[in-house]
Amino acid sequence: MQDNGSHSQGLKGGMDLMLRHHPFHELMGMTIEPTEDGSVRLRFPMRDDLCGHPGLGILYGGVVACMIDIIGGAVVSWHRIKDIQGRPVEEQIKRMSAIRTVDLRVDYLRAGRGKEFTVTGSILRDGKKVVVIRMELANEEGMLIAAGTGTYIVS
Repeated sequence: MQDNGSHSQGLKGGMDLMLRHHPFHELMGMTIEPTEDGSVRLRFPMRDDLCGHPGLGILYGGVVACMIDIIGGAVVSWHRIKDIQGRPVEEQIKRMSAIRTVDLRVDYLRAGRGKEFTVTGSILRDGKKVVVIRMELANEEGMLIAAGTGTYIVS
């Protein structure tokens, strides 16, 4: 994201705080980081309490869906920052708070085996009221575990 002075730096700092220091995100053990293409991705390690099949080391399907939804919302939020820079803080908060998941589809492609997982997302459609995101969850070897499509309301 391009820095346009202290106002955008404050907004970037607020998004950074929202995405990186959210209590649920911390509970899941995930980190969110910027990508080379100006978006964000998340990473999280495998833990025993994230397994759907104890002893088999397979990531629980609900965790997969949760992480796919989180990256969808994060990509939308990160993308929308540029649209609200320079607006009053109250409007920024209102517009960022309006982002909600409308529909989420997750395709489980293979068992969630791995030591660390990365979740990425990209914008398929960027509308004034709705944004559609394509998301993927892969393990540390780059093996695609699940793919999803999410529709997010933005106004």
